[in-house]
Amino acid sequence: MDERLRTAARTGNVSDLYSLIEIDGNALKQFDEEEFVETPLHIAAEEGCLRFAMEMMSLKPSFASKLNKQGLAPLHLAVTNPDTSMALRFLEINKDLARVKGKNGKTPLHIITEAGNHNGLLDRYLEICPQSIRDVTVENRNALHIAVENNELDVLQVLIRTLKKTDYYCEVVNQKDEGGNTALHLAAFHDRPQMLKLLLNCNADEHATNQAGLMALDIADQHHNEDSITVLRGCFIPGVSNFKRKYEKQMTKVSSLISHEIDNMSGEDRNALLVILGLLLTATFQASLSPPGGVWQGDNTSKSEGSYDEMVLGKSILAEINFFIFYIPTYLVFIVTFFLTLALLKPYPHCFRTALQALLAFFAICFDQSIGYIAPTEFTVRVMITFSVLVFILTVLMVSTSRVSKLSVAILGCWLSPSFVLQYYGTSLVLQNIIQGVWLFLFLYDEFWKGTIMGFYVLYCLWVLVIPFSM
Repeated sequence: MDERLRTAARTGNVSDLYSLIEIDGNALKQFDEEEFVETPLHIAAEEGCLRFAMEMMSLKPSFASKLNKQGLAPLHLAVTNPDTSMALRFLEINKDLARVKGKNGKTPLHIITEAGNHNGLLDRYLEICPQSIRDVTVENRNALHIAVENNELDVLQVLIRTLKKTDYYCEVVNQKDEGGNTALHLAAFHDRPQMLKLLLNCNADEHATNQAGLMALDIADQHHNEDSITVLRGCFIPGVSNFKRKYEKQMTKVSSLISHEIDNMSGEDRNALLVILGLLLTATFQASLSPPGGVWQGDNTSKSEGSYDEMVLGKSILAEINFFIFYIPTYLVFIVTFFLTLALLKPYPHCFRTALQALLAFFAICFDQSIGYIAPTEFTVRVMITFSVLVFILTVLMVSTSRVSKLSVAILGCWLSPSFVLQYYGTSLVLQNIIQGVWLFLFLYDEFWKGTIMGFYVLYCLWVLVIPFSM
């Protein structure tokens, strides 16, 4: 490179650049002829000369994807500069530069991940090109691996936050490097419990094995990393946590088989099916509001033999057996329709999908409560509650397979999960929902509590399901 051109690039002198072009019109042509070469744009990017870099980008946009002899593109150099304006301008001009690979297959994102999220560059970078988070190095490591390896917790938080807005976050979180290690394996190896929690709450596969056949928990055990062991096993009840891991793995396999056709459905077919499901939801909800034969009115206060414990205003006039014959199929239709609708929403944008799923959760609550209000006897109420429990459990399972938002489960859990124990101690409805909301929050958002709460909840649901048939 001409020394005068090098000096102009280092000092950011655009006038000198054009003076050289006036002397030699082919002053920049030589750089296109070489495969790996340091261009004036590399020098300007490294020195932070924004005005010169933008002028060079305008004149020779091909320089932006050129690698120097160290295997670095101009953007690789720009992201190491404390001033983020250079890197952001590169991305604004051409966001595809975010995925240019250099030495060891590293993209500029991998460089940022190693160095840390200085001045919020990572947030803006992922906002402009979120797909870059899927890129891997020659070691088959993605940005999550690199963040864990370099102990960049704040970087990992930004990456996870971005991933949760996508439909491919399970794929990225469970990406294996050339040794078969996921980011979870590396976090267990380095004993980084906070990173483990972040990864687990983004559906990292706890039972994924590396080439040595080791899970993350096995690696933590080998290195006696007690904090990591506690997080991976859950709190106090490791047996339940192990059961949960195996159960979630099987559910993921089942879900992938069931949802394969749904995921490959065309947009037109998906929309048509959503319309049909909407009509079914409307019909079943209307059935819950208008039972056959109607409800008892204000002048019905007598008892009939053997059919009812007592007459209450607004209760269905159907006998128990007839009530079950009508409403059990109705509830089953509602459950199938409800979950098919939730599954069909997966391709929609994250925020839009979450909002719709939250609305559907409230709709399920209304449906469940309306049946509970018109159930003629205490026994019928308890039997119908088993369906409420079923709706909640299936929704939790859909969370583990990345089909339902945690917000939807939180809403359903606070209202649909059984409260007999709390009612037994005479607590108010508001307090019951607050208590349920607290443990549900812990279950969904903190891996440390999952083993214990899962165990108690399984026993609790079994107890609730047995009670109606033992009375």
